[in-house]
Amino acid sequence: MPTRKKSAPEPLAITVAKPAPLGTKLRGKARVVSSKTVYKGKVFSVTADQVIEPGGVTARRDVIRHNGSVVMLAVDHSRNPHDPDILLIRQYRHAAEQFLLELPAGRIEPGEKLIPAAKRELIEETGYRAKKWSHHVRYFASPGFLSEAMNVLLAEELTLGEAAPEDDERIEILMTPLSEVLRLIHAGKILDGKTLVAVLLYASLHPAT
Repeated sequence: MPTRKKSAPEPLAITVAKPAPLGTKLRGKARVVSSKTVYKGKVFSVTADQVIEPGGVTARRDVIRHNGSVVMLAVDHSRNPHDPDILLIRQYRHAAEQFLLELPAGRIEPGEKLIPAAKRELIEETGYRAKKWSHHVRYFASPGFLSEAMNVLLAEELTLGEAAPEDDERIEILMTPLSEVLRLIHAGKILDGKTLVAVLLYASLHPAT
């Protein structure tokens, strides 16, 4: 029998994103054509969304849906006002496969306001309480696929109490001078994104005198 020739595979369809013309300002939000929850867990869920985005881009976007987090930049000026202590924690992070130095942080519960959430998480993880709270910065951790917004709050006038961490948390508490935290950052010893963003911004707004 004659040998049948295998047909060449059809080329994959590739959609090339085109930049908007110079001077064009894109506006609005995506229109969600369909959305399906493909995973739902305790902390986050994952949706597969078909969307039409501003500029006419049609795409499937897989999104990790997270209620948002509070990050506590707790600063203690009592020892040295010119080089205040920053409250860091050290804990093992399975996703990173290593121990990380971080600012304390936690998930915002549905319906919870920022400052009550921050007060709760700071006490739970470290035992510290703060009399003075203010907004520091808000940013998105990884907006390509993660909805989580990180809300950094500045906590000052600290007092120490008893911590009450979750059963699956083992946390070391480290009060560290700002100058040392900056040294660790520039030496590549602090790899946690929220800590880098919050501390470097704080240092730029409060230069040593």
